[in-house]
Amino acid sequence: MQIDPRVSKSLLDMQLLNNMNATTQTSTTDAFSGLLAQAGQLETDDAATRVYSNDVTRDENGLLWLQLGPSKGTASPLAVYPASSGTATDGATKPTAYDDLINEASQKYGVPAALIKAVIETESSFNPMVTSSAGAKGLMQLMDATAQGLGVSDPYDPAQNIDAGVRYLSYQIKRFNGQENMALAAYNAGPGRVQRLGVSSDEQLMAVLDKLPLETQKYIAKIQNAREKYTM
Repeated sequence: MQIDPRVSKSLLDMQLLNNMNATTQTSTTDAFSGLLAQAGQLETDDAATRVYSNDVTRDENGLLWLQLGPSKGTASPLAVYPASSGTATDGATKPTAYDDLINEASQKYGVPAALIKAVIETESSFNPMVTSSAGAKGLMQLMDATAQGLGVSDPYDPAQNIDAGVRYLSYQIKRFNGQENMALAAYNAGPGRVQRLGVSSDEQLMAVLDKLPLETQKYIAKIQNAREKYTM
C-alpha cells in the first residue's frame, strides 16, 4: 500500500512534538546526562579539526553545543564544582586584564580562576585577536563550529570568548568526572582521543601520556606551570 507523503510527514511531526514535550518534562540533570551520552556517539575522527601545524586535533562537533544552547546568565548545568558565594579559585591569583570576565566565568561554570588564566596564557598569551593556522580564534582559541554552537557571534570579543571557552572546558571536566588533566588533554586533542586510551583518572592518563600527540603532552605541562603563577 502506498502511503501519502503528506500523511507520513504529519505522523513524523506529531512524533517529534511528543518527543519535545517529553524532553521538557525531564530535569536539567537528566537532560544533561542524555547529552553526555549522545556526545559520545557523535564524536568521530572526521569531526576533529587541526588546531596546530603538527598532528594535534580538537573536537569540532558543534551539534552538542547547538543542543545545549548559549547560557542566559543562570546557573549552568555544566558547573563542575559546588556553587559558592565567591569565585571558584585555588586561592588569590595573579591579576590579569580580564580578571572580571574570568571571575564571572569561574563563578558561573565552577572552574578555578587560576586554571582559566593558565589555559588562556597557554592558548593565546592573553591576545584576544590571535588566530591559529587552523582558524582557532581569540583568548581561548575557539574553533568556528564550537564557537557557533556555544552562541558566540564574535570570537574575538573577550567576554564571549572567555564565557564560551570556560563553558567548553567545564564540559570536559564534567565528562571526565573532575579529572583536570584528562579534561585538558581533551580540550587540546579532542575528547575522543582521550576516551580511546581507556583510562579513568589523571594518574592513569599520565602513565600512558606518550600515547597522545607530543603537543598534548607538552600542553598539560604548560598549563600546570602557568597555573602556579596565578595561584598563591
